[in-house]
Amino acid sequence: MTTTVAAMTTGTTMTTESPRVLRAPWRRATVRTRITAGVAALTIVGLVLVSLALYAVESRRIDRTVERALLQELEEFSGFAERAPSAGITGPDAVVLAFLERNAPDARESLWAFPSAGTPQFTGDVDVELQGSDRFAGTVEQLRASGGASTIDVDGTEYRLVVQPVTDGSSTAAFVVVQDVSAARSELRSLLTTYAVVALVVLAAVTAVAAALAGRLLRPLTDLRETAQAITGSSVSAQDLRTRLEVVGHDDVAELQRTFNAMLDRVEEAFAAQRRLLDDAAHELRTPLTVIRGHLDVLDPDDLEDVAATRALVTDEVDRMGRLVGDLLMLARSVRPDFVRRTPTDAAALTVGVLERARGLGDRDWRLDGTAAVHADLDGQRLTQALLQLADNAHRHTSVGDVVAIGSAVVGEHLELWVRDTGTGIDPAVADVLFDRFARAGSDDEGFGLGLSIVQAIVLAHGGTVRVDPVQVGARLTLVLPLQPGVAFTGV
Repeated sequence: MTTTVAAMTTGTTMTTESPRVLRAPWRRATVRTRITAGVAALTIVGLVLVSLALYAVESRRIDRTVERALLQELEEFSGFAERAPSAGITGPDAVVLAFLERNAPDARESLWAFPSAGTPQFTGDVDVELQGSDRFAGTVEQLRASGGASTIDVDGTEYRLVVQPVTDGSSTAAFVVVQDVSAARSELRSLLTTYAVVALVVLAAVTAVAAALAGRLLRPLTDLRETAQAITGSSVSAQDLRTRLEVVGHDDVAELQRTFNAMLDRVEEAFAAQRRLLDDAAHELRTPLTVIRGHLDVLDPDDLEDVAATRALVTDEVDRMGRLVGDLLMLARSVRPDFVRRTPTDAAALTVGVLERARGLGDRDWRLDGTAAVHADLDGQRLTQALLQLADNAHRHTSVGDVVAIGSAVVGEHLELWVRDTGTGIDPAVADVLFDRFARAGSDDEGFGLGLSIVQAIVLAHGGTVRVDPVQVGARLTLVLPLQPGVAFTGV
């Protein structure tokens, strides 16, 4: 027992210091290794708890079995002693010796007769160590007069004995029953040894299954990590951005894969848009730069008229490039969360205000189609900018006397704001790309084709869409904005 306690104490000390040494390697271990180690640790704890419970239960069972065997022998001896006189057996020594002759002890048990005088006799397996033990004899002598039970240790072997005195007044003999407790518990030790072997096999099997299962469950995460590493590498291609994870199942990992694929969709779209933006911007900037370089190359510094004309041309081209850069910055800011700042806005006042501002664009038949009697959380300045852009486009594609109308209305759960005209209309060939960056309607060479892209960016920031409505004459473009819950209507 002392050795066992010392070993356990040593193990406890090592466990207390281990985390300080293994902390860094444990953090560097893979999730699969951690899961496998965790399952193995839980299995070990479970097996150890089962072994301790098994040992405790079996130990109590052995103790109860030993006590029952001792009591049973005492009851049999007491009954025999009561019947002995009728059988002609008299005297303490004769009674004890006669009982030994007529009874056979159970396994791991011995029956002893200590006569009032003479050498003790026994029946059962020969136990040399017990026979020569002074402690055994001394314990019997202590209990000879009063009787009782005791546990002794003889050379590492534990015995449980009970003494029943027999007296006739002049002499006292003792009947002794001895149970070898260590022999009884040897079966328990054998059982625990077998359990330990089986437990090791179970531990190995559970660890192997846990490692395989963890690897299978974490495989989607491994694919996700490898895909992310490929995309975040030093050389990312369009093919890398088109890579998607194969989603299997409907668990949390599958949802993570779907979310990751959706993120890749947005990244690919942003990457493509950025590339198109850079390509188109480079193309648009190349023309004014070429014009400026060509005129500067042929400039005659001594010709004042040539210098003035070149100066005016360069200034005009620089202004055009400035407007282009401003529009590009506007589109770049459209992806920021604060691009749209919503405030309670009166849709009717917004519509009328845009119409009043648009009248300054040129001599057209400006009209108000109607107003939406509603207050909603909108960015009035951004929407005014978008509607004025549409009005400017309508002005440039109409002539004096043509109708340009602005209106708004609530349709279902949406607020619609539109600009329509009776001009040349929209060419069906460019309708699908009308809102793309640097796209132009027909032969319009004014601007850079970013106006409608800015309109679309403003509407998308409001969570809405831009719609090209089919009309018989001219064109009609409608901004469709979702109304937030709890909007206030100001009229019928």
